[in-house]
Amino acid sequence: MLEVAIKRQQHRPDALIEVLHRAQELFGFLEPEVLRFVARQLKLPPSRVQGVATFYHLFSLRPRGAHTCVVCLGTACYVKGAARLLDTLYSLAHIRPGQTTADGRLSLQTARCIGACGIAPAVVFDGETIGQVDTEMLTTRVKGWLHESE
Repeated sequence: MLEVAIKRQQHRPDALIEVLHRAQELFGFLEPEVLRFVARQLKLPPSRVQGVATFYHLFSLRPRGAHTCVVCLGTACYVKGAARLLDTLYSLAHIRPGQTTADGRLSLQTARCIGACGIAPAVVFDGETIGQVDTEMLTTRVKGWLHESE
């Protein structure tokens, strides 16, 4: 449980990221009550905990879909077509970054940079980073997710 993870970290404020990862593993996302609990237990201002949770794209403040697509918006990815990829995703799934499809199949996120500039544009599909993604590759992957078990 989360209390055990915090005890293992000896309630150290510098363990915030590790504790947030564990909380997300346990609960699936970081709801406000969990963030407040972590802040109290680590003796940190709630604004600091919220700031860390919203800064890193790996943390989610809402339940995620069965599949997650993270489009990198770093300079190299943006120049090589990340905006076009987001437009394609909107056309396919009718969601914007930070949203999940009504059926819960797909969540869309963006990241400031995922550190894969050499393979831009990069997209993280369910934790797997793929480079040089074009609209055709994206469409194939996302349509497969959206039409699973139909």
